[in-house]
Amino acid sequence: MDLQRDVTSLCGSEVERDFEREYGKLQQLEDQTKKLQKDMKKSTDADLAMSKSAVKISSDLLSNPLCEQEPSFLEMVTAFDTAMKRMDSFNQEKVNQIQKTVIEPLKKFSSVFPSLNMAVKRREQTLQDYKRLQSKVEKYEEKERTGPVLAKLHQAREELRPVKEDFEAKNKQLLEEMPKFYSSRIDYFKPSFESLVRAQVIYYTEMHKIFGDLTAQIDRPGLSDEQRERENDAKLSELRALSIVADD
Repeated sequence: MDLQRDVTSLCGSEVERDFEREYGKLQQLEDQTKKLQKDMKKSTDADLAMSKSAVKISSDLLSNPLCEQEPSFLEMVTAFDTAMKRMDSFNQEKVNQIQKTVIEPLKKFSSVFPSLNMAVKRREQTLQDYKRLQSKVEKYEEKERTGPVLAKLHQAREELRPVKEDFEAKNKQLLEEMPKFYSSRIDYFKPSFESLVRAQVIYYTEMHKIFGDLTAQIDRPGLSDEQRERENDAKLSELRALSIVADD
């Protein structure tokens, strides 16, 4: 009967609750890691698309015939084009750094979960074998203790014993190592996110310099946004007053 009590305690609800709690935390970690990896990839793709679009706009402006006729406008657009290309270059460096120090580590971390999930599946299979053999033992224990029944009971207990030991080993290993794996996430990811912050700080520091230089080249000092808007409205009114664009 000692073997049966061991089986009951090992397969009991408390053991399963402990296991499900620890494994549930890892399943959530896996989902969050995959989502973060996907979101980081979307973010870097969007960053690259933004800077490439800015370069395309500045290049299109340079090829505009207006630049050939207006040297002052050409000078302004050339300064803008140079700034956009510098921005794109620094943006590419930032994205490369994030790819190397954040996205790749996330990808490598995610690659561990299939092995973990396989270990859990093997434990589950052993647990099912365990319960099946336990039921077999209990069936013979409930029968009248005749010679043939005792022989079958002995055989069933012998079949159960190695499965019990196998389940104990698998269960013990997972219950010991799953919390360690979960706790390791902080030490693993901390350098990656420190690198992410550094990459962003460097990038935006350079952007401040680039756009500061650009403003100094093309801006008219003392002119507010409201004054610029009024100037544009006045120019647009002059254009609308032309007969070729007048309403019928």
